Amino acid sequence: MRDDEFESRQRAREYFHSLRVLPGAWTVLRLDGRGFTRFTEEHFDKPFDPRFGELMVDTARTLLTELGARYAYTESDEISVLLAPDHGLFGGGVEKLVSISAGIASAEFTRAAGESAHFDSRLWLGVDVGDVVDYFSWRQSDAARCALNGWCYWTLRQAGHSARDATRTLDGASTSEKNELLFQHGINFAELPAWQRRGVGLWWESQQRPGHDPVRGTEAVTTRRRLRIERELPMKADYRDLVERIATTRS
Repeated sequence: MRDDEFESRQRAREYFHSLRVLPGAWTVLRLDGRGFTRFTEEHFDKPFDPRFGELMVDTARTLLTELGARYAYTESDEISVLLAPDHGLFGGGVEKLVSISAGIASAEFTRAAGESAHFDSRLWLGVDVGDVVDYFSWRQSDAARCALNGWCYWTLRQAGHSARDATRTLDGASTSEKNELLFQHGINFAELPAWQRRGVGLWWESQQRPGHDPVRGTEAVTTRRRLRIERELPMKADYRDLVERIATTRS
């Protein structure tokens, strides 16, 4: 068998290598910490450790920068990264988008934390900006749900309940009942830090600064791009408006 024929036969077995994102689609890469339930219990305070939150923000910043993304959002142990339809990254190859993004996240978190950590990655596609807004609204709703559940669970655990009892107590409980449970332990969920309940958003924005042109001897205004890290994200309609503005603005 000729070498070129042998190579062709082997490459034909790379079944998903030719898979590409749809032309003109918005792409979101969502990364999750692999085995982070146990990992965070071993290395971080519960329910929300500020150090862990900052590590996730640092990882989201690296992904945003390295992938040339339009927006990054992190909540709990996940990060969502938005790529515009014209990103052209890796030729739109699904294998590379998923594997390289997971590799970047794993390497950055491990470097910053000093503990070996791994992320997996999946890919979401949207037809238009409306789909993008729906996606990030969905993830923010998930942030609120996870935060409430997490606070309830760990409040019960710290009060002496076993993992089984805490889980049984919360099973089927309504949102109002969970809020009341926290209130009985002196915790007002609405007053907890916004980054825990709503997540953190990262995006590039333009900033104008006054300056001086030494050649012409005149005053000048320069425009610089800066990274914004927002830990006080709005909710519901206001958040939807923010995501739409970020998605449609080139910085």
